[in-house]
Amino acid sequence: MRRGIAATALVAALAMTSAACGGDSGSDGGKKSSGELSGTVTFWDTSNEAEKGTYQALAEGFTKEHPKVQVKYVSVPFGEANAKFKNAAGGNSGAPDVMRTEVAWVADFASLGYLAPLDGTPAIDKEVDWLPQAAASTKYDGKTYAVPQVIDTMALFYNKKMLKDAGVEVPKSIEELKAAASKISAKTPGKTGLYLRGDDPYWFLSFLYGEGGDMVDAKAKKVTIDDESGVKAYKTIKDLVDSKAAITDASDGWNNMQNAFKSGKVAMMLNGPWAIQDTRAGAEFKDPANLGIAPVPGGSAAQGSPQGGWNLSVYAGSKNLDASYEFAKYMSSAKVQQQTTEKLSLLPTRISTYAVPSVAGNEMVKFFKPAVDKAVERPWIPQGNALFEPIRLQMANVLAGKTAPDKAAGETGEAYRKLLKDYK
Repeated sequence: MRRGIAATALVAALAMTSAACGGDSGSDGGKKSSGELSGTVTFWDTSNEAEKGTYQALAEGFTKEHPKVQVKYVSVPFGEANAKFKNAAGGNSGAPDVMRTEVAWVADFASLGYLAPLDGTPAIDKEVDWLPQAAASTKYDGKTYAVPQVIDTMALFYNKKMLKDAGVEVPKSIEELKAAASKISAKTPGKTGLYLRGDDPYWFLSFLYGEGGDMVDAKAKKVTIDDESGVKAYKTIKDLVDSKAAITDASDGWNNMQNAFKSGKVAMMLNGPWAIQDTRAGAEFKDPANLGIAPVPGGSAAQGSPQGGWNLSVYAGSKNLDASYEFAKYMSSAKVQQQTTEKLSLLPTRISTYAVPSVAGNEMVKFFKPAVDKAVERPWIPQGNALFEPIRLQMANVLAGKTAPDKAAGETGEAYRKLLKDYK
């Protein structure tokens, strides 16, 4: 691990050097002698197709407060954003001034020296107003490298009419889910109970937490994915598909899942607040009241779902840090968070925003806020995002029948120990 620390320190030093020289973020300007902000702020937005129009309008609204600042909005697909930012920041060319960063990316980017520390800058405004669990993902090595924008978790989305027609209650456990799926298939041939996202490891976490497990114990520096709970989680996803309680697809899982649910091919799916806007556009949900939301069905140990969300980070090499700090402050402000909830039903990270009537009365906020409060925090370590790839590979193997669940858990654990050199 010493070699890794030394390499990280070198990258960080180089990044700080480039920042001091004024990195090539494509921005110019700063504060004039009058103190008025000017120049350009390039913003990389990683939101989905249903959300990006709202985020672009909100981002460009910054110019109403700072008319001499131009906001250059760039929509970057989520699946490409992590690698694209690392390539740009590492090459000191083309990185944005501000980026919408997934919560697991912050520690990773910060450990490489790619993010500007925000402590003592205008970006951090009323920190006591942040939800503590949202603030936790913004920290690395005792410093703050992001401001929290939205917070989320997973839930069970269900088609109320399909469940009612089949005469089933909303399942609270995996066993109830299997029984409900059987009735749905019997009552409506060609339909099934659940779409299981088999190509995205984030979806696996609810099954892992449901068995009382976790990927790692970061405090004890111990790999836990290969204990009995990890084996049970792999068994659960395999059994759901083998029992025909669920259908899955190893490729393009997001679109296949959304299309299956929106068209009524499946009655249920696991998803989060980010899917609300797109889901309501489906034929089955022309009547918005037909969309039901419930806690993720529990496993043998608990009902669990992962804490997710998005933060805003400032590139260390930005040529316009003053305006970038103010932009991050603006985009994470209570006013903008309120507008985000009103338009997209996403959950704010500011405590005060939940007292606003339009937010407090939002149906999706009413459900998801208690769910977020109970969500399991992921390990906020630099390698946190890299922990997903071994799960993705083993999920595919298990669902295809190539690897037994116990072997899949063991190989996932082995991959983690290679990645986390000082973990047991």
